[in-house]
Amino acid sequence: MPTFNPAQLTSIRVAILLTDGFEQVELTGPQQALKEAGASTTIISNKPGRVQGFHHDVKGDSFAVDQTFDQSAPDQFDAVLLPGGAVNADQIRILPQAQKFVQAIAEAGKPIAVICHGAWLLVSAGLVKGRTLTSWPTLQDDIRNAGGNWVDQEVVEDGCFISSRKPDDIAAFNQRLLARLTQSVQRQTSEAH
Repeated sequence: MPTFNPAQLTSIRVAILLTDGFEQVELTGPQQALKEAGASTTIISNKPGRVQGFHHDVKGDSFAVDQTFDQSAPDQFDAVLLPGGAVNADQIRILPQAQKFVQAIAEAGKPIAVICHGAWLLVSAGLVKGRTLTSWPTLQDDIRNAGGNWVDQEVVEDGCFISSRKPDDIAAFNQRLLARLTQSVQRQTSEAH
C-alpha cells in the first residue's frame, strides 16, 4: 500500500451521487476523510436544493446539493462515491442520468467507491457482471443475478470498484479509497515527468 501524505489529494475531485434517504454516515465518514486528504467533493443529485440523510430509518441532517445530474459531467471527476441507504439506493438506481454517470466513470477506469445498498446503482447500470463486490447482505441475490460475485468481507477491491458492507466498515473503506486515489495521483505525477 502506498504511503499516504494528507495533502496529496488536492488535485482529486470526487462526485458523490445520492438522493433523499441516504445513510448519513456513509456520506459524512468518507467525505470527511476525502476532505482531510485534500480532495474536493461534489454532491450530485436529481434535484437542486437539499437532500435528506437518515440514520437507518430515523431522519438525520439535510445536505446542500452542489450540482444536479443535468449540471454535471463525469469527465470533471476522478472518482465516484455511492453512499447506501435503501431509500436512496432504490431511487437512484432507476435514474438514467445516474446510470450513465457511473457507466462513464467505469469506462474511464476511475474508482467507484460503493457501500451498503449503493451497489444497486451498479447492478441497474449493468456494471457488476464478472466483478466481485460486497454490499449489505440483502443485495447478494441482485449482484449474483446480475452476473457478479458477492462476498461477505469488510472491503473488496476489484478493478475500479471498492465496496464495503455497512457503516461499521467505513474506516477500512476510507483507507482503501484514499490509498487508491493516492496511487492515481502518484501515477499521474510519474507520467508527467
